[in-house]
Amino acid sequence: MSSIPSALGIAPNAGAEAESYGEDQVRARRAAEAKRRKEGLKALVIRLVSLAVFLLLWQVVGSRIDPILFTTPVKVAAAAVRMIGSGELWQYLWPSLVVLFYGLVSACVAGVAIGLLLARFRTADLAFDMYITFLYSTPSVALVPLIVLWAGYDTLAKTVILFLFAFFPMVINTYQGVKNVDQKLLEVGKAFRCSEGQMWRHIIIPASLPFIVTGLRLAVGRGLIGMVIADLYTAISGIGYLIQRAATTYKVDMMFVPIVALGILGVTLTALLRIMEKKVAPWTAAADRD
Repeated sequence: MSSIPSALGIAPNAGAEAESYGEDQVRARRAAEAKRRKEGLKALVIRLVSLAVFLLLWQVVGSRIDPILFTTPVKVAAAAVRMIGSGELWQYLWPSLVVLFYGLVSACVAGVAIGLLLARFRTADLAFDMYITFLYSTPSVALVPLIVLWAGYDTLAKTVILFLFAFFPMVINTYQGVKNVDQKLLEVGKAFRCSEGQMWRHIIIPASLPFIVTGLRLAVGRGLIGMVIADLYTAISGIGYLIQRAATTYKVDMMFVPIVALGILGVTLTALLRIMEKKVAPWTAAADRD
């Protein structure tokens, strides 16, 4: 029977070699997963130790400073429990979250769309690039009084202010992402007679995704800044108003509660964007691991 595989040109131990190769792949995959788990656990421990040291130093230093000027994490935690229990924190945080949602969504949609068009079509780039540069070079804070004068003190004005802060990171990163698409990929698409829509779907947008996600991260950070600035200028509602009210009454522990809440919100949104990046552009995560 052993002569049959030989007559067909198949080595007698080919099946065993294939089975051994498959087992090697399984072992390599398990080893890679174990390594990733180990690295993830190590990163978590480092972050927790860093946080513990930071809070300890804050507690030691803060306890030696005048309570009117500074506070400690213990007092901030106590104030947070009171404000959350009474509903005061959520009362001021919710209007700001609504503005953040409207402003970020509109900035992301407009920024990605305009960035793609400017980078892909030279005529549009030449016609509108100077306006983008002009508005980006102008400090957004300088436009806030004008926006308040035009749009009032309601949600619309805050949304416009937040839009200005978050729009430019999106449009600039999207523009750079399209400009950095490998020309060889575009030439391959043309060689295969891809239509403009196919070029967008299969080459341009996938290659630009890492830049777009980076723009989203920057937009989230700048959007939070714009949200607080909008609240401070309108001074009638929102998390920024809560910070200002606590500062004017010298309640430093209460002032730190919304500041810490904003920091946690920023970290959470950034983490969600990283997860989204791994889903929509997994090759970037693979490149980071390598």
